Amino acid sequence: MTAALAIQLCVSDLDTTEAFYAGILGLPVQRPVTTPGAPEHLLLETEEIQIIFVEDAAVAQLHPILQARLEGFPRGVGMTLHLVVEGIEDIYQELQEEDLEILYPLERKPYGTYELWCFDPDGYLIVLEEPVD
Repeated sequence: MTAALAIQLCVSDLDTTEAFYAGILGLPVQRPVTTPGAPEHLLLETEEIQIIFVEDAAVAQLHPILQARLEGFPRGVGMTLHLVVEGIEDIYQELQEEDLEILYPLERKPYGTYELWCFDPDGYLIVLEEPVD
């Protein structure tokens, strides 16, 4: 499947990222088999979008000119991922149990969703939404 938009995010550790997005959020994250020379990565994919997670070290190895920028900038500044999830109350509880940073706690919004804002393990801002039944 070829998505209309692909976004690549650099992360510190693929296992930690997979545990957050697949384990806690319950999203369909895959760890595809990579071709020789390509970095190991995770893939979160729908018909419209792909989010590709690649470790910093792999990106820096392939593109050494980016190393200083990867080390010099905080992740996710100015970018927010909005994700629709199921079981947001359970997710909220698990985020608290894992002591992950929550920016805005779970709240029912007047526009028909439950919503919470948190940071993933690499500091990317995530807005989780679940439609109100």
